[in-house]
Amino acid sequence: MIRITRRAALAFVTTVAFAGLTAAPSHAAAKIQRLVSPGGIEAWFVQDATVPLIAMEYAFGGGAAQDPADKSGTANMVASLMDEGAADLDSKTFHERLERRAIELSYSAQRDYFRGSLRMLKDHRDEAFDLLRLSLSQPRFDAVDIERIRNQILSGLRRETSNPGSIASRKFLELAFGDHPYSRSSNGTLQSVPAINVDDIKAYKSRIIAKDTLKIAVVGDVDADTLGELLDQTFGGLPAKATLTDVPEITASKPPQKAFVTLDVPQTVVTFGSPGIKRDDPNFMAAYIVNHILGGGTLSSRLYHEVREKRGLVYSVSGSLIWMQHSGLYIGNTATRADRATDTVDTVTAEVKRLAEEGPTQVELDEAKSYLKGSQMLALDSSSKLAGALLQYQLDKQPIDYIEKRNAVVDAVTLDQAKAAAKKIWGDGLITVVVGRAPQAAVAPVVTPPKAN
Repeated sequence: MIRITRRAALAFVTTVAFAGLTAAPSHAAAKIQRLVSPGGIEAWFVQDATVPLIAMEYAFGGGAAQDPADKSGTANMVASLMDEGAADLDSKTFHERLERRAIELSYSAQRDYFRGSLRMLKDHRDEAFDLLRLSLSQPRFDAVDIERIRNQILSGLRRETSNPGSIASRKFLELAFGDHPYSRSSNGTLQSVPAINVDDIKAYKSRIIAKDTLKIAVVGDVDADTLGELLDQTFGGLPAKATLTDVPEITASKPPQKAFVTLDVPQTVVTFGSPGIKRDDPNFMAAYIVNHILGGGTLSSRLYHEVREKRGLVYSVSGSLIWMQHSGLYIGNTATRADRATDTVDTVTAEVKRLAEEGPTQVELDEAKSYLKGSQMLALDSSSKLAGALLQYQLDKQPIDYIEKRNAVVDAVTLDQAKAAAKKIWGDGLITVVVGRAPQAAVAPVVTPPKAN
């Protein structure tokens, strides 16, 4: 409602203001500095005056995994409220200040991190960083805003109860992670979100927003000395240490497992996956390349060829490696007609088994390497994308020169390593969740449809 209208207006304003101000692809090769402010705030920084724009991405350790067990969705509510007014600025006034200067400020809650994003024109940097400072140090959490945001979240959760993709994802995570925090939806449930009160919101913020877990990446038209001062002014007053609850290490449950959820929808959704691989595993890059070969979202992937082109069972099919601090996961998705669900699941399962047993060919490996090396350069063609990548590399504990080294890491993967990675991830088969009409019930024992929660 009001929030959506404001965000839409801000999106329009910033689209116009930043039109044509995207960075050149050469930014991927820009010099990355490790900047430490006078007050000790550290950031990875690329100074670039190509356009008068500054983009900053930052993150605090914690995320949705720090939600109380009976109040999942707390981190998401906090993220949705952090820019709803601060200090003596109520929500309306705060957003008017952002819109007037075409400043983009947002927060999001991931499983392990509480992330934020700030983007502004160079001339408005002082106001932008000051508004960020206020949102971090003095968010208002007014009752009227809490209830408005809560109602928006609940509205989305109600829609999810009839969305086959959402149902499949939730069921898959339950099968994979049981009662571990990773099994819970970051958005919460229809039962948990109403129970979250202002004390929960303030407590989460006070535990998470602290300097010891803070990671920052900045790209844009600002010099190091000025940026150091801005970082101290913005983050220097935050608490020194976060108070985080320990999250145990977990390996996703062992395949094969199958579940079917009855839902009267036009298309049947299939979510499939298996235990994955953590980012710090020495064989991560081999697994990353093999995932691309299997179903990395391109038209040349094995799943695309076998399931769509060869048999015409689906429109699209893809899979991804997902890495978290305490686990790793492989997840794939597709959708098909109800009467083709069984054939689709069987074809996906057979192709995954074939790759696990035989591994990729040398030609497939070489082509995947070529694609992944070239696509990285295209993925870093703006200051915001580069800042996002630099933040992710920090969270992944990669060296500051990782962009320069990445192609060599890709090239170093051998065929034997790729085959070993395929066997490790898919050797036991798949966890499969099917959501749709009854004809595909033979895929697995029927699971009672989830209640609205």
